Amino acid sequence: MSVPVARRQLLQSGQMEAATLQEILSVDFAALLEAVLPELAQQQADAVREIASLGISARMTRMGKLLLANLSEEEIAGLQTQRSDTVRGWACFIIGARDMGLAARLAAIRPFADDPRFGVREWAWLAVRPAIALELDDALALLAGWSQDPSERVRRFASEATRPRGVWCSHIASLKLDPEPGRAILDPLRDDPSTYVQDSVGNWLNDAAKSQPGWVRALGAEWLASSPTPATQRIVRRGLRSIDTISKPKRKQ
Repeated sequence: MSVPVARRQLLQSGQMEAATLQEILSVDFAALLEAVLPELAQQQADAVREIASLGISARMTRMGKLLLANLSEEEIAGLQTQRSDTVRGWACFIIGARDMGLAARLAAIRPFADDPRFGVREWAWLAVRPAIALELDDALALLAGWSQDPSERVRRFASEATRPRGVWCSHIASLKLDPEPGRAILDPLRDDPSTYVQDSVGNWLNDAAKSQPGWVRALGAEWLASSPTPATQRIVRRGLRSIDTISKPKRKQ
């Protein structure tokens, strides 16, 4: 089902946030940039047209680099408070494109990890995941504290940003081979009260189960023995869903 013209116009004018993934994908970057930064839109029209031909993750990455190269720090700061969730997503990818240390990058992305809009929160972890993968040990140590944050959005970021496989992103090969280091983040979340966090932790385990099913089964058994809560049961069930599907005997026709 296509996005109604009136809603798409509001999205591309920067006056409305996207309510669905379909609306996020429908945004014309050239039209939105024209609404938010008309002078830059004219100067970079050819580059933005080229960006528009890419997939959504590549589009966001390239827009972050383009904006970082062409905007002042004051203008970049202005993007962070824009009504449009896509523009705030661009701000996330500017952080991803910067030359900065991991701790500073995570500190800069944290407000976006806690953004009220789901789309911005997805852009937040996608924007910095390459840096997390490059410095995985340090990232896991830093994000271990996030997994105990009062905000369920921040806790979920810690899990989602480090998934071994993830969605719309490159895999983290070392965690596919050996997911054990991920426990620094996962253990504090094993009985998280938020279903938003539970789903992410379950998906983390499901990712790991595709290459290390024995590890996931053992971890699930350990968690259930030490914390047999409904939250833990839900997480473990979600984490084992691919293994259980594969291991179920097929019905005879």
